[in-house]
Amino acid sequence: MRVLLVDDEVLALDRLKALFANVDGAEVVGQAMTGEEALEAIVTLKPDLVILDIQMPGRNGLRTAADIDVDPRPEIVFVTAHEHYAPDAFDVDAADYVLKPIRFDRLRQAVERARRRRVLREQAERVDVLEEQVQTLRSSAAESRDDAAFWIPERHGQRRVPLETINWIEAARDYVLLHTEMRSHMLRTTMSALEEKLAGSGLIRVHRSAFVRPERVMEVRRANRSIALVLEDGAEVQVGPSYSQVVDSALGLN
Repeated sequence: MRVLLVDDEVLALDRLKALFANVDGAEVVGQAMTGEEALEAIVTLKPDLVILDIQMPGRNGLRTAADIDVDPRPEIVFVTAHEHYAPDAFDVDAADYVLKPIRFDRLRQAVERARRRRVLREQAERVDVLEEQVQTLRSSAAESRDDAAFWIPERHGQRRVPLETINWIEAARDYVLLHTEMRSHMLRTTMSALEEKLAGSGLIRVHRSAFVRPERVMEVRRANRSIALVLEDGAEVQVGPSYSQVVDSALGLN
């Protein structure tokens, strides 16, 4: 994928370039430090993916994304230190929302999600239509049960996210991020309330700040007393010491 990096801080751009040097199949073709520069670069360079900081002087990242007017439109991954922008970020159809400081596994997951969305975008006029079809196919048994889904607040209403489409969940300060195959959704709730909601859903708690769907685990990494689960999309989720036996049992390792 051809990638454009947009951030008003030089150090942030340098860190992103260093991280992308290790992302297979991604090429950084340019960078910009303002929203205006970003819009010009998008027209000139025609990137497949724009990594876009939200907080910038002048035209911020959200306004910049809303003002992109090219066809095909590049995928957008927002990066920011502030999670409260997430609802607005997903309103402009962002592929993902990554909190700073950026971890390599989360960046790689975001790139892979953007790559999948771009392929699917080539096969359908609108990603939202195809996403609804995928969710319907994967969660037909849950469609009739209101308690088998989360309702995610959005600017113009609410979006239904069936539990069966969620691969893993991570805590993000006062929110949680629900990661599906196509995108992430942010919901304001507590992990204890979430644990009650997820009972019997197939998602298991592997850390005080994470839930994982066991069938999405592709690798278990052990180093000293540390355990990490590597998922299909490349995300790496740490296992808390008190959850190791539960994880081994769920994966059939004991």
